[in-house]
Amino acid sequence: MKALNIVAAACLTLLTVGHANEKQPATTLADVSASHYRSIQEALNANPGRMVYVPAGDYVIAEKIRIRGDNSGLFGPGRIIQTNPNTQIIEIEGALGVQLCNLTLTRAEGKMETKHEAVVAMKCRDLVLDNLRVLDNRTRSAAIAVRECTGSQIRGCLVRNYMRITVDDRTGSADWGYAFKCIDGTGIEVRYSKGTLIQGNRVIEQNLLPTPENQKKFDLGKFVKKNAQKGVITNQKTWDEEYTSAWHQGSAIIVTAPEVSDYTQILGNTIENAAQGIDLHSDHVIVSQNIVNNSHIGMKAMHGSRHVLILGNQFSKNDLWSIGLMPGAGSHAAAPARDGKPAVAANVDGGSIIANNIISDFGYGHSHWIWGENAAPLRFNRGQKQDNPPLSDVIIQGNIVYDTGRDQVIVDGQPKVEPPRYNYAVIIEGGSNGPKGLHFFYNILHPGTKGISNVELKP
Repeated sequence: MKALNIVAAACLTLLTVGHANEKQPATTLADVSASHYRSIQEALNANPGRMVYVPAGDYVIAEKIRIRGDNSGLFGPGRIIQTNPNTQIIEIEGALGVQLCNLTLTRAEGKMETKHEAVVAMKCRDLVLDNLRVLDNRTRSAAIAVRECTGSQIRGCLVRNYMRITVDDRTGSADWGYAFKCIDGTGIEVRYSKGTLIQGNRVIEQNLLPTPENQKKFDLGKFVKKNAQKGVITNQKTWDEEYTSAWHQGSAIIVTAPEVSDYTQILGNTIENAAQGIDLHSDHVIVSQNIVNNSHIGMKAMHGSRHVLILGNQFSKNDLWSIGLMPGAGSHAAAPARDGKPAVAANVDGGSIIANNIISDFGYGHSHWIWGENAAPLRFNRGQKQDNPPLSDVIIQGNIVYDTGRDQVIVDGQPKVEPPRYNYAVIIEGGSNGPKGLHFFYNILHPGTKGISNVELKP
């Protein structure tokens, strides 16, 4: 075996030396090398509770690698290539203190489209995913998925080309009642989890972009199935035309399961060419110092997202909205115990702060041709259903919505002043469950073609 090098990783810095056909004494964690075994899985099975070093080189697998033991994991410069699209690359379940560091995880040429994750972790505690390269795991699910975990850290990873063409089937939901062709897929997904740190990752899609050519090529947005009854929250025009413009689905980063997921930090990530940059259905979240570039939605928080801090982010080339807060169908008021059922705690939206963010180049992304000027950089919506409690008590201060067109953009090779690519900088929906208690202070909001806001903004 080749000498093991010093591994410069946040989780481990270890040194050991081995020679061909020679087992070394187990004096450090780095003495456990996958090259001593017939497979990575065999190395893990033979060394429970220890980290296995994966030397440089390609490791071709046809079954998922399973990690079950506490304080175990994989690290090193090796590249793991999954040839089977019908399973994950690595599955971690029911373990404490597992670490995956520095690896490259990918799928074989011609086998990149899948329904499965590259990494899925379930019911774990103190998980660390550090400096992974997750490439071409093109899935309708998520490239990295963390479910029912506590205290996970996902940091410094590159997730590239995670989306695929698929069908979004909503016929099982009385709210929607149709299925349609779409681009879908998620970079990093967190569900039913608490105390998660998502920091310094790069989530980038370069393979599937929402262009007119792709829409035509794949019939994106067209219904492939439709219930007899229109969905409760489905737009009548969408239902009649059997077409939805919302065919660019998925998120770069999503934290969901709003009545469970809690205390999440999303810090310093870079997102490019997503459908939704950051999608939140969670409480007590900090979203700070992220760059969300060329995603038609910069971020949204809904379905009962309470106490969200959105601070100091850059949102560039968004086309539908940059920051949106709104109740969703999953929001509900508190309910007392009755008919043998326990009391239900409130799942509401609000008590949040949006501060010191910069929104620029709005309407200059890939999706402007879909959404047009009816989009808005800042959006505050009413509930999707009449019984959704309203979004309430939000401070919006020190933000900039910058009309890039006023500085002259290049059109046909010449500088030209362009009108704003939005009607209003801020849209606030009305109605009986429209937003309540929005407070605006010291923002710079360049007006759209119809003004700053569709309603008067009051401090």
